[in-house]
Amino acid sequence: MKRNFKKSLKYVLVHEGGWADHPKDPGGATMKGVILTTYRRHYGEDKSKDDLRNISDVELEQIYRSGYWDKCSCDVLPSGVDYAVFDGAVNSGPGRSAKWLQAAVGVKQDGDIGSKTLARVGEYDAVEVVDMMCDRRLTFLQGLSTWSTFGKGWGRRVEGVRFTAIAMAGGNSAIVEEVIPSVDYKTVKRGSRGIWVRKLQEALEIQVDGIFGKDTEVVLKAWQVEHGLESDGIAGRNTYRALGLLA
Repeated sequence: MKRNFKKSLKYVLVHEGGWADHPKDPGGATMKGVILTTYRRHYGEDKSKDDLRNISDVELEQIYRSGYWDKCSCDVLPSGVDYAVFDGAVNSGPGRSAKWLQAAVGVKQDGDIGSKTLARVGEYDAVEVVDMMCDRRLTFLQGLSTWSTFGKGWGRRVEGVRFTAIAMAGGNSAIVEEVIPSVDYKTVKRGSRGIWVRKLQEALEIQVDGIFGKDTEVVLKAWQVEHGLESDGIAGRNTYRALGLLA
């Protein structure tokens, strides 16, 4: 629904993380899910990493609205379905998310949410559509070769979307709580201290003291090798996602 964009974006940003610029991350510099190349495409090739890091709320909303929300016709989808489609589009692309919706309501999967798809969606209960969409999304993700590495975080994200979208659609007999996006995380390495070191140590199931020393580095490198990640002993976005700390 038209009034749900800002609410849905708030929920999406919970999963997208804050600033990241690891030199070995193929996505490059990223802020709140927006990569530098996308930011430049919208606002000019002269935009720098510092500009991206300080992206305004207006710029962020414009990128997410034009790139995902509007492409999936979310303004005219039922409440809850709009958010489920939007999050799927951000995570896996607008075309694929549209196909999950079309498969859920039994129309041709062409990746374009047009009048026929919208008419069929209107014949279904919104809670049922959300549930079927999330099932198809999860099945798709489970079939990816990288599921063994990132599946924990992906699965947590899909189930979170399912619960929130169903509540938005009037299911669960629940009111969706106001969400404060947790978009900030800290890349940590040997010598780091603080809450993100503690989170890392808890996830690795080792002694938790908030101090990233040699022992933490050794365990992290071994874990990264086991899960097919770059064994650099640095915990950033990809490592956190593989551990399920970010979705």
